Amino acid sequence: MTWKPELDDISRRRKLAENLGGAEKVARHRSNGKLTVRERIDGLLDRDTFAEIGGLSGFPDYDADGLLIGFTPANVVCGRGQIDGRTVFVTGDDFTVRGGANDGGLREKFKFAETEARRWRMPLIRLVDGTGGGGSVKHLETMGRTYLPDVPDMTEILDALSEVPVVALGLGSVAGMGAARVCASHYSMMAKGTSQLFAAGPPVVARIGEVVDKEQLGGSSIHAKNGTIDDEVATEAEAFARARQFLSYLPSSVHTLPPRGSTSDPADRTDAKLLPAVPRDARQVYRMRPILTSVLDADTWFEIGKSWGRSVITGLGRLDGWPVAILASDPYHYGGAWTSDACRKAIRLVDLAETFHLPVVHFVDIPGFLIGTEAERSGVMRYGTQALTAIRQSRVPWCAMMVRKAFGMAGLSQRNGAAAFVRYAWPSAQWGSLPIAGGVAAAYRAVIEAAPDPDAKRAEIEARLEAFQAPVRTAEAFGVEDIIDPRETRRYLTQFANMAAPLRETGRPSFGYRP
Repeated sequence: MTWKPELDDISRRRKLAENLGGAEKVARHRSNGKLTVRERIDGLLDRDTFAEIGGLSGFPDYDADGLLIGFTPANVVCGRGQIDGRTVFVTGDDFTVRGGANDGGLREKFKFAETEARRWRMPLIRLVDGTGGGGSVKHLETMGRTYLPDVPDMTEILDALSEVPVVALGLGSVAGMGAARVCASHYSMMAKGTSQLFAAGPPVVARIGEVVDKEQLGGSSIHAKNGTIDDEVATEAEAFARARQFLSYLPSSVHTLPPRGSTSDPADRTDAKLLPAVPRDARQVYRMRPILTSVLDADTWFEIGKSWGRSVITGLGRLDGWPVAILASDPYHYGGAWTSDACRKAIRLVDLAETFHLPVVHFVDIPGFLIGTEAERSGVMRYGTQALTAIRQSRVPWCAMMVRKAFGMAGLSQRNGAAAFVRYAWPSAQWGSLPIAGGVAAAYRAVIEAAPDPDAKRAEIEARLEAFQAPVRTAEAFGVEDIIDPRETRRYLTQFANMAAPLRETGRPSFGYRP
């Protein structure tokens, strides 16, 4: 006598589970341009590294004699695997099984995944396609009752955010808790055309008089522009590649440090194109992204959230191999003024850096918070104050590169609360409580109005005061550490990265991550 019959039974169950929701539902799923959950996991992880956990959970079908005649697997697949040789935990919703409804061990598996990732200090990746633990009215008949929503599910999610990197991929129509699982992450994406996200889907929304389809209600183009998600991707394969790249800049948990990468890019490389990068006319715009790609290690710039909060640029990169977080202004949008969305975007980047011990390099060109009636209606000062608070709470090493403007309250965002802070200015830099053009009109109003030629008088005063605004005047009083040749920016930044590296400290941040 051996245990072979039991093992044969288990093997048969595993083979049945590989059929997912059945051939018809799998074919329908693929006809919508989507991969199956197991194809997604294979596309994300290193080859042959996935070790499934809970593969026997699901819906068995027994005959009158108690013999197994069929088996429908649980509607979520989870387990450990590797990305670039590093162990990660993955959960993947299976929409071919009961549309991802909240049954078949789904909720228990999600809780297990969040706990397991924290317990073993490994990144967590969520492949979300469905309600993702949310409700289904069909489930009422199975349970024979309803239940009162409670906080433990969300607590598990928030605890994970403060300890391990969490990446979420919206790969289908996600609603309710599924939508929350996408948003409650450090980096989120949606696949264009095949993924939608909403608090409630079109049938429920129709009850309030809005008749829309899924794409109109919550398509990726909507949420990539309002900041609900970070990025929109064209294909699922692109989402997998970006998830892998994002994780390459981060540690496995807050209890380790971000790994240094290899680079052949010389630390002291100069770039002559940076000398004329900023126009002498302060009213002219210029492109910030070429500056970023010039000074970072070659091919390491990874932008996050390009389609929203567009006056601020955020992302990750490397300097002499060391991973850093990048915060920069984009003068092509509102002249670089911080909008409400830009403030939210900056908070998200700073919190990521603080949680995972990433030094920050801030390329500063901020004329202030956005002004005007539209800005005030958006609550810009509320979000601006929150952004300044988040930056001041941050204690990671910080380097401010003063590229051009730093005015008003928003100019305070140039530096955080760390003792390990360095600041350099380009000769194009300008700063103060107010730009001269606007300040002169207010401070010298009586003088200007009394002059025979008010316009000429205003221009005369502005020209006189501009001499005091030259950054060298501030440097003379040691109000800025140094004014550098823009062509040598990379050398200064790699020096900063190497000084910052030994100062990074492991452990949880003093406050939880704010999704």
